[in-house]
Amino acid sequence: MTRVICVIGGKGGVGKTTITSNLASALADFGQKVIAVDTNLTTPNLGLHFGVHLAPFTLHDILKGKSKLKDSIYIHPNGVNVLPASMSIDDLEGVDVSRLHEITFSLKGKYDFILLDGAAGLGREAVSGIMAADEILIVTNPDLPSVADALKTIKLAERLGKKIIGVVVNRIRGKDYELTKEEVEEMTGYPVIAMIPEDKNVSKAIFSKTPVVNYSPNSPAALEIKKLACSLLGIPFVERRVPRGFLLFDKLIRWALRK
Repeated sequence: MTRVICVIGGKGGVGKTTITSNLASALADFGQKVIAVDTNLTTPNLGLHFGVHLAPFTLHDILKGKSKLKDSIYIHPNGVNVLPASMSIDDLEGVDVSRLHEITFSLKGKYDFILLDGAAGLGREAVSGIMAADEILIVTNPDLPSVADALKTIKLAERLGKKIIGVVVNRIRGKDYELTKEEVEEMTGYPVIAMIPEDKNVSKAIFSKTPVVNYSPNSPAALEIKKLACSLLGIPFVERRVPRGFLLFDKLIRWALRK
């Protein structure tokens, strides 16, 4: 049975795309067939994280009837299927965002997980992403504005009858002024199922156009995202350190492929 999960949070900049790309990659590492879809049509970034930001055919083309679904899906070297959105502002014309549910319906049965990278805010894009999903994963940072916006998204998802899996608190710095896990749970009314630390390797991975779970699998953020994947799969997390020599060889191969 395909699980369709929209990764969303309300406030922009909390790390929804980072969580989407890395969660998809971690699930693929655990043997799942996964597709990540960029449903943020006005400011898409998922393609950047996977290195397909200049794809000839995108979700925009599908929604405008200019491309078939199979021609707009790209496979990352880590095994994740990616359906990017166009980064060109010109491609916004003539796009019907309300048709997103048609895309997820067409993909059901072909994948174990369909992860939708949701748009920020509570506009048509965000609402369409929520409506196209069966389950919702909330992403927030440990500060009041982020959690307040996340709560608005939660209330909207509840009104639309969607199942909320839980909350991911991203970019934790360990400062005294940050909200605690318990405070986030009390404010949102849902369990915090992942605590992702601030990690410089994430920025390095984005620059490399490779999810951090592949770029630096032993890094703090990568390990926590792997735990999140295990939580969704209902299996225990067993930490397996990747040898440094293998990591250096893997980075060399990826560098060569970009040439």
